[in-house]
Amino acid sequence: MKPSSVKHGAEVQQTRHDGLKWAAVVALLVVAVVGNTYFADIGLLYRVLGVVVLCALAGLIALTTTKGRDLVELAISAKKEIQRVVWPTRPETIQTTAIVLVAVLVVGLMLWLIDTLLGWAMSGVIG
Repeated sequence: MKPSSVKHGAEVQQTRHDGLKWAAVVALLVVAVVGNTYFADIGLLYRVLGVVVLCALAGLIALTTTKGRDLVELAISAKKEIQRVVWPTRPETIQTTAIVLVAVLVVGLMLWLIDTLLGWAMSGVIG
């Protein structure tokens, strides 16, 4: 029972620091935006580099939070899942695409025919 309470305490401690980390992330992004505006007379390359560095630093700090680590775990598991997918072969893809195109063409022609017939019928009624 004791180890779980220690683990829970560690998670609470980490959550408390997460708020500070997110505040630092927001502060860095605000500095990037305000700094880009304030230093408008500096060359574009230097401003872009400054914004990129500040955003990268903010991203790195965000990845050290609980939600950031969860995002990394999600990305890793998604990559593993994509590797397990059995992708269709080229002939299967071409055949499926052809079937879809024919179905769209048939439905389009049927809708055009119904629209035309209803148009003629309404013209006959209206005069």
